[in-house]
Order: sequence, then C-alpha cells, then structure tokens
Amino acid sequence: MLAALSNVFQIPELRQKIVFTLIMFLVFRAGTHIPVPGVDAAVIEELFTSGNLFGLLDLFAGGALSKFSIFAMSITPYINASIIMQLLTVVVPTFERWSKEGQEGRKKLTQITRYGTVVLGFMQALGMALGLKHAIINPGIGSILLIALTLTAGTTFLMWLGEQITEKGIGNGISLIIFAGIVSRLPDGIYVIYQYFEAGTVGLFKLLLFLTIAIAMIVLVIAIQQGQRRIPVQYAKRVVGRKMYGGHSTHIPLKVNQAGVIPIIFASSVLMFPVTIAQFIDVEWVKTVAGWFAWGTPLQTTLYALLILFFTYFYTAVTFNVSDMAENMKKHGGFIPGLRPGKPTADYLDRVMTRITLAGSLFLALIAILPNFVVWATDIQGVYFGGTALLIVVGVALDTMKQIESLVLMRHYQGFMK
Repeated sequence: MLAALSNVFQIPELRQKIVFTLIMFLVFRAGTHIPVPGVDAAVIEELFTSGNLFGLLDLFAGGALSKFSIFAMSITPYINASIIMQLLTVVVPTFERWSKEGQEGRKKLTQITRYGTVVLGFMQALGMALGLKHAIINPGIGSILLIALTLTAGTTFLMWLGEQITEKGIGNGISLIIFAGIVSRLPDGIYVIYQYFEAGTVGLFKLLLFLTIAIAMIVLVIAIQQGQRRIPVQYAKRVVGRKMYGGHSTHIPLKVNQAGVIPIIFASSVLMFPVTIAQFIDVEWVKTVAGWFAWGTPLQTTLYALLILFFTYFYTAVTFNVSDMAENMKKHGGFIPGLRPGKPTADYLDRVMTRITLAGSLFLALIAILPNFVVWATDIQGVYFGGTALLIVVGVALDTMKQIESLVLMRHYQGFMK
C-alpha cells in the first residue's frame, strides 16, 4: 500500500491534483464554522433530533446546518436542480436535443442547472429563514433577506468549489464535497462509541458485533455497486471501399444499482417531511400522526422500504431508455446474438433491466433499514451508519480510486490498485 501511494505522489500532475483537492476540502471545512449573522445557534441545535428532515440535511452538510453556518444548505439545491434537469431532459424536446449534441449541448444544460441552483437555493434559504424565524435575534424583513442571501451565496460558492475540484482536482467535485461532509462526522461517531464503551453501556461483544456488521455492510455495498449484468453485443461486418469495418464483439454493462442513492434520498425526504412539519405546528392530532412516522417505528420502516422499491423502478425507468439503446444499436449494425434488432431487443433489455432492478431495489431497502436493526442489536445510538451516507461514501471512493488508477496507468505500467 505504501509503495502504491509512493507511486501516486511520484507523478507531478497527479500530486498537484490531490493537493489542490485537499486544499479545497480545507476551505469547505473552514466555511462550515462561519455562522450566519443574526441567528441564535442555540435555538437551531434544539431542532436536530433524530427522525427529522433537518438531521438528513445536516448529514450532507457535514454539521454545517446544526451550526447554521454559511454552508448550512450544503450542495443540496444543486443536487435537486441536477435531478430536475435529468428528469426534464426526458420530457422536454429541447433539453433532449441538447443532451445529444455532445460537449456544447452539455454546456447549455450545465448553465441552466447553475441558474436553477441559485433559484432553488434562494427559495430554500427563504423558507428556512421564515421557518426558523423564532431563532432570528432581530426578526424582520431585512434580517430574513440577509440570511436568505447569505445561505444562497454559500451554496453558490460550494457549487463553484465543486466545479473547480472537477476541473483542477481529482474526482467529481460535487460528490467529493458531500463525501467530505459525511466523513467529517466520523470522528464524532467514533468518540460516541468510545464513550458508550468507557461508561460500560456497551460491552466488548456488542462493540465487536457493531464492527462486524459495519465491515459486512461496506463489503456488500462495494459488491452491489460494482455488480453488473453484461449483455453481449455483436456488430456485423460491412465493407466500405476496400476496407472492412465492424465484426467485433462487446457488451452492454447494466448496473444492478442503476438508480444509485437517489431512491433513498427521495424516500427519506417524503417520510421525514411530516415529522419536520409537526415541529412547527402545535396541534395534538398533527403530532400524533407525526409520531407514527417517527424514525424506526414499524410503519415508518415498512413505508420506507416500499417507497425505496417504488422510486428505484421509477428513477430507473425515467433515466434508462431501453428503446433508444436498442435503436442506437440497430443504427450502428449491432445486435444481441439470438435476437432481432429493434423491438425484440428492446423488450429483452427491458425484461433484464426489470429483474436486476428488483435486486438493486431490495439491496437499497436493506441498506436503508439496516441501521434500525443495528441499533436494536448493539444498543449503540447516536451513530448513523448505513443508508445514504454509506452508499455515497463508498460510491465516491470507488469512482475517485478508478480515476486515480487511470491517471497512474497513463504514466506507469503498474497502477494504484492491484
């Protein structure tokens, strides 16, 4: 491992990229400790109990939301804008045409995503300022607008920071910012576990059980994230002049977890919304209904798993168009052995995708609800391990490692990963 790291840092270009990325991480972490002016942070911290939407958002923000710093909204508006643009690309003909125009079309879509991020960020910031009005020291229109503009500026800066990491650093900048925010909570989690063990609340057996489950979950996530069904494709030979083209074989890699972490984010947001709203409405029946959706209750766990299954199929169907794939194969003379090009190929791809999506959705549901059973089995509370955070951390780490591997192989025969 030390030899592999030495191999990486011997390449000046890669060393500069890694150092630049680490500096950007320091900027991000420094910004999480700069408070928004005019807000009582003590009042904000009282809202962050388990089972509400603020806790999920604070996880992505790396603790910036509980401190109500300038990065309190993290990069969430950009993620929302990107998901909306991805869905609109399927239904808006202009966006669909741009997505097929190569680099220039992607630039147009990226620019619209940036504008959408600013608009969504300001709307979210304004809603947060109004919803948390009781935490503002001098409530008023001026203070609310100042807070909203400050939060929007923080999100816009993070979006720019992520793009700089993508361009000059290593890996996907936006994903790495989320990754850094989640990983920054790791020392706090380790300290909480140490306090449990020191106080005798958790014994050695349960501590080892927790570590075993954690390692098993990481291995499972890596296996599923890397898992794919390879569909063989044969390209017919064609003669142009005196040259022969085609005739080679390849495959279509269909990922088991095609939807990624999006279904868990959607399902979490839907189920945490009633609990979050109930905190601002002092009505008895509203709080009773919200109690049914509290994190870890049987109703919440069941609905959570079912919503993940639904959103996995929905998001995969929207973003993965088997008809276009079959049509593109037909245009380039490609076919699946034993199947005719066109509709039979599309139907076959749809059947395969439906089966492997079932496996992917069950995996996502298992990873999402497993933390509830981990708490029950180990009695370790206050340490969030699993679900969205684990998928993001493992996925981003794998993608970054692959990019480092490709850059190392350009300069050496021996790569970073063996």
